[in-house]
Amino acid sequence: MHSKSRLPSMQYVIAGGRALIADGSLVDADIAIADGRIADIDGSTMVTGRRWQATDLLIMPGMIDLHGDAFERQLMPRPGVRFSDELALLETDRQLLANGITTAYHGLTYSWEPGLRDAETARRFVGGLKDMRPRLACDTRLHLRFETFNLDAVDEVIGWIEAGLVDLLAFNDHTDDIAAKINDRQKLAAYAARTGLSGDEISNMLQQTKARAAEVPAAVRRLAAAARARSLPMASHDDMNPAMRAAYMDLGCRICEFPLDRETARAALETGGITILGAPNVVRGGSHAARLGGREAVAEGLCSVLTSDYYYPALMNAAFTLVNLGVADLGSAWRLVSTNAADAVGLTDRGRIAVGQRADLLLVDWQEGRLPRLVATFVNGDAVFTADNPLSMIA
Repeated sequence: MHSKSRLPSMQYVIAGGRALIADGSLVDADIAIADGRIADIDGSTMVTGRRWQATDLLIMPGMIDLHGDAFERQLMPRPGVRFSDELALLETDRQLLANGITTAYHGLTYSWEPGLRDAETARRFVGGLKDMRPRLACDTRLHLRFETFNLDAVDEVIGWIEAGLVDLLAFNDHTDDIAAKINDRQKLAAYAARTGLSGDEISNMLQQTKARAAEVPAAVRRLAAAARARSLPMASHDDMNPAMRAAYMDLGCRICEFPLDRETARAALETGGITILGAPNVVRGGSHAARLGGREAVAEGLCSVLTSDYYYPALMNAAFTLVNLGVADLGSAWRLVSTNAADAVGLTDRGRIAVGQRADLLLVDWQEGRLPRLVATFVNGDAVFTADNPLSMIA
């Protein structure tokens, strides 16, 4: 009989739960945590510190959200009503942790438009996030969604990339969407409130912006080259067809966010790409924009990763919805919100429960056929959210 090893003094065990381990199976586990890492899974290590009781609970890897822009609601909860970035980031941090998201890529849109997505907002947010990171419990990163017609900002964004301020770069083009809003009175009113422009002003600005279309390809190539030089992951957004996907893949954009249809998603995967769809799509049973359905895409093997998109609670609930509907088993469904997301952006230290990984963990109360209830969230070994009295869980 061999003796049990001892851990450093800062240690504890999450005991009595069923852990979803790296091979996708559920096992009875006593997970030892030391210095923010998973030190043991099977209880073979002697531990003298606290014990978090996880009886009847699932122990899951923390979720990694590659595309979430719900933080914009904290910045501007009503059209034209703004709050400080500091307050917005602190409130968003609480929402992320309470929804089981342990690593978040905030989808900041930097556009040629005025208002919520303008240059001033983007610059302030980038600087604010850098300063605020030590105060945020969720590992919070920047997913810069660059509007390709924002030509005057190309040099600035290249500077951000070279300074290491950007963690994921995505190429967006919403000019056609904005043009469609001009002809829809209800959508135009909402858009006008976000930008502070009248319908005529929006139309004139859009016309001036589109007049520079010939400059866009070169700008995109410059940005992609800067990203490749830093091995920065890149994505293209709303790919409309396989040809569009292939063009972005040639630039090094492996991630295909929200492909329009099955054909485009399949083309992305066949060329070594990664497809991202929205968790709200899965929870609601279809795309709000009448595009590729999330449940169908998962069932057909066309979805690599799910993201919260515009609604943080959807991420966890999407995974369990897929299980409850028989679309995927728990291991496969959870990979969409953890392992696959980590791999898509090169995070090798999280997204799975294995010795040596970061202790980004969730305790979840779930009965088959029902939606889950998050009981606790651990980030880098720290208990940062508990739904129940934490003292009742510690032995």
